[in-house]
Amino acid sequence: MECGGNKMALKPVRTSKKLENGKEEEALLSPTSRVFHEPNYNVHIVAIMGWKVPLDVDAMKAEIQCKLLKHPHFSSLQVMDESDGNGKMRWVPTSVNVDDHITVPDLKPNPNNMDTDKLVEEYISNLSTTTIDTSKPLWDLHILNVKTSDAEATFIFRFHHSVGDGVSLISLLLSCFRKTSDPTSLPTLPVSSSSSSSKGKSNLSISNRKNIWSLIWQYVAKFWLFISLLFNTVADVLLFVATALFLKDSQSPFAVAQGFKSSTRQRFIYRTVGLDDIKFIKNATNCTVNDVILGITQAALSRYIHRRYDEVEGKRKFSLERMRCRATVLVNLRPTLGVQTVCA
Repeated sequence: MECGGNKMALKPVRTSKKLENGKEEEALLSPTSRVFHEPNYNVHIVAIMGWKVPLDVDAMKAEIQCKLLKHPHFSSLQVMDESDGNGKMRWVPTSVNVDDHITVPDLKPNPNNMDTDKLVEEYISNLSTTTIDTSKPLWDLHILNVKTSDAEATFIFRFHHSVGDGVSLISLLLSCFRKTSDPTSLPTLPVSSSSSSSKGKSNLSISNRKNIWSLIWQYVAKFWLFISLLFNTVADVLLFVATALFLKDSQSPFAVAQGFKSSTRQRFIYRTVGLDDIKFIKNATNCTVNDVILGITQAALSRYIHRRYDEVEGKRKFSLERMRCRATVLVNLRPTLGVQTVCA
């Protein structure tokens, strides 16, 4: 999950390009990381994990010290280098005190009979109104040893989006775990085998060549797909240019006019979706898992906006058929390298 924090101005720490004793030059932040420090793009990632057993805080601290802090982004400060006059941001290694990054609140239901599910939800929502102290690495952990309807304990991992993206977060978390069958081995990611499917396509292609009409229709279908792809590409480019020039989104609860504000409180809602169902839809529609999840998200937003404004009358009623609401979806094109250990 991602949420927007309030405007966070980094302290202008002066640092030289090289460390003392002629050590290596400090690494610059990537362009993407620098973008996430802009006021309108100041974004945090919040990961919520449920556990079947209560969490041992001391054991968690030991694992974090051994594994998580081996990653340079989780043991470095992001500081502004003003020595060259350009104000470039750099990663500066620092010593990390794990206790400064871990919060273990004493949550108890209030007298109004608030259930523990609501209590945990309120705690997570309150995190959206705060930011991480920039004088330390931009991440923190929250351990809630409160039993809910879904878990015995809840683990909340929050870090600034400039530290990494969702893919790197998942890889990092997986590297902190081990297989139950072999406690010394890292988890492995399933890789879909395309050998059988490609073999089936090859046999199908050979059989189709026996029928000239099937071969003709095959080329007609490919030509039509090419024309459709070309048309959609041109349409998307024109819409992109129109959006940059004059086309604006409709006013809706999803629109953010001037970036994220510190007073804006985010509410996190989650639903459980079976992976078997996602896989079934993926195979039936011949798409990817990301496509299915994106479709689920779009359907949820559509149901929300209809449920909220269908019964509203007068000027406040939205023209739902003409409503325009667009979003940017980032696609990871990097090859999957599997889970890499970060423990020395």
